[in-house]
Amino acid sequence: MPHHNDPHANDPHDDRSHMDQRPETIEEYRATYEELVGFVPPRVQARFAASSEANPEVLLAQERLRNLIMYPEALDQKTVQLVLFGILHAKLSDAAKLHGLAARRAGASWEELRAVIDLAFLFTGFSAANRGPQLLAEIAQMETGTHE
Repeated sequence: MPHHNDPHANDPHDDRSHMDQRPETIEEYRATYEELVGFVPPRVQARFAASSEANPEVLLAQERLRNLIMYPEALDQKTVQLVLFGILHAKLSDAAKLHGLAARRAGASWEELRAVIDLAFLFTGFSAANRGPQLLAEIAQMETGTHE
């Protein structure tokens, strides 16, 4: 729901209202990953497979919370994914490449991803800077459809 002084209130390209209808079923939550990165990442697939049978209510609770946080009204998905990419890259997490891919799918440029890598360097140091080019290469490879 737009706020009165929201500069994006009438912007047709603003995707912050994207989640007006939130998922409700396990299958609908699984589909959010496919929309975000183009596939369901292997660890997420494994969690869904195990929890769908063993504890579907916990899986639904986890996914509801993830969905509420990952699709805020205040931020568009490109911004959300750039922030997550930066956080995960600063933590040297391999999940950074998934959120880098999601940022690209949401319209982020290579220059924006490089700028986020540079920001991560400020708080993580040379590990983030040294890992950045490889991370961008992995994202580029994932964009061509070859993901691991």
